[in-house]
Amino acid sequence: QVQVVESGGGLVQPGGSLRLSCAASGRILSINAMGWYRQGPGIQRELVAAAGSGGSTSYADSVKGRFTIYRDNARNTVYLQMDSLKVEDTAVYYCNVQGAAVAGTFGRQNAWGQGTQVTVSS
Repeated sequence: QVQVVESGGGLVQPGGSLRLSCAASGRILSINAMGWYRQGPGIQRELVAAAGSGGSTSYADSVKGRFTIYRDNARNTVYLQMDSLKVEDTAVYYCNVQGAAVAGTFGRQNAWGQGTQVTVSS
C-alpha cells in the first residue's frame, strides 16, 4: 500500500512560519491530488489545502493568504508553507493522498499520513 509520512511540525509563536512536508512512497506512478487536513481535540478533521497534479490549488477560507501548498510531483512530495500563524491554527496536521496509481495494480488508492503536531503559542 501507499505510505505517507509527514514532517515539519513543531512549536511556533503567533506570526511565525512553519513548513510541513509530506512524502508518499511505494511503486507510485502518479497521484491525482495531495492535501493537508487538520484536526483539533474533539473536532472533525477539516481540509486546509489541496493541490492537484496539474498545479491547481484550493484553500480553506481561514488560511487563504497565509498558507501555500505546492507539490514536487517527481518525488511524490507536497509541502505546506504556513506564514502568519495564529493560535487557532494549532492542530494535528494530516497529509492525504488521493488517486495514487501504483505499478502492478488496477485502479487508484487513497492514503493518510500519521499526522504532525503544530502548536502556535506565545
